[in-house]
Amino acid sequence: MIDLDQVEGFEWNKGNLTKNQDQHQVSTTECEEVFFNRPLTLDDDLKHSQQEIRYYALGQTNAQRKLHIVFTIRQNKIRIISARDMKSKEKAIYNNNL
Repeated sequence: MIDLDQVEGFEWNKGNLTKNQDQHQVSTTECEEVFFNRPLTLDDDLKHSQQEIRYYALGQTNAQRKLHIVFTIRQNKIRIISARDMKSKEKAIYNNNL
């Protein structure tokens, strides 16, 4: 399981800065908010961890928008790979952690 205590921030660059906004209308601010709000469900994303270890987060923004975020940790920074609204099954998992 991942420990976010060692994380020092977020990594945004040209490759991931606007991708989630363009594809799923999720802003970088919303992505970051999820990691500061509770409850937050974190788990390994084993299916997509072939080239690097990936994780997923189920959480909510300050406006209570429920998001599914796939991310990795690079040099103690969270790098968001994808972010979108939770699907029904993910909402059920998240709601069980309330």
